[in-house]
Amino acid sequence: MNMNSTEVSMTQSTHSGDEQHAPTLRDSVETAMNNYFQNLDGQDVNNVYQMVLSEVEAPMLEVVMRYTRDNQTRASQILGLNRGTLRKKLKQYGLL
Repeated sequence: MNMNSTEVSMTQSTHSGDEQHAPTLRDSVETAMNNYFQNLDGQDVNNVYQMVLSEVEAPMLEVVMRYTRDNQTRASQILGLNRGTLRKKLKQYGLL
C-alpha cells in the first residue's frame, strides 16, 4: 500500500483477518470542522484559520516534545522547522 503523508493511517487486524483503517488526520480535521460549523447555531465566526492552527499546533508540539524527551534539536528536525522557530512556537503556547 503506497501512502503519502496526508494519507497515512494506522491499521489494526480483527479476528477475521480483515483490516480496519483508523481515520486519517485529514478525515479527523474535516469531521471536527463540520461539527464546529454545525454547532455554531447562527453565531458569527472570525479567524477560523488561526483558531484551527492553534488547536492543532499546540498538541502537535506537545506530543513531539514528549516523543523527543524535550530535545529541541531533534524535535525541530522531525517537524521540519528551524530550531529558533520551534522555540518561538513553544513559548507562544506556554510550552517552554
